[in-house]
Amino acid sequence: MAVTGDSFCNAAWYGFLLNVKHMLKFTFANTIAKVFTFIGKIAITVGNMFVCYNIMKFVTHDVEEVSSIFGPLSCVGVISFVTASIFLGLFDHVVMALMTCLAIDMDVNGGEPAFGPPTFHDKVNEIDKK
Repeated sequence: MAVTGDSFCNAAWYGFLLNVKHMLKFTFANTIAKVFTFIGKIAITVGNMFVCYNIMKFVTHDVEEVSSIFGPLSCVGVISFVTASIFLGLFDHVVMALMTCLAIDMDVNGGEPAFGPPTFHDKVNEIDKK
């Protein structure tokens, strides 16, 4: 709707056709984005749990006072994972928006993207040839 100014139904149909036409590119980009998002969620969760354990052991000396360290660490882990999921979920939307812009640019300009840095076009052409 923002690019063409069409009504919602027409824009939705054209968006669907755009996704079908460039399905391989969208799938590749979404897969890479999901892998990096998952790695980021795990890294943030493990990092926060590590920091929590070290604070409890060396700063507050609470490791000896609690009966099990898994209770506080699991609370920190769950909260960290939910927070990381919320913030890193935006990355998936950004990837879809960028791929949509690329697909529209390629359709408007006869299959070759016209906008963006030359190194971007070189990488896109390299991926297309593989």
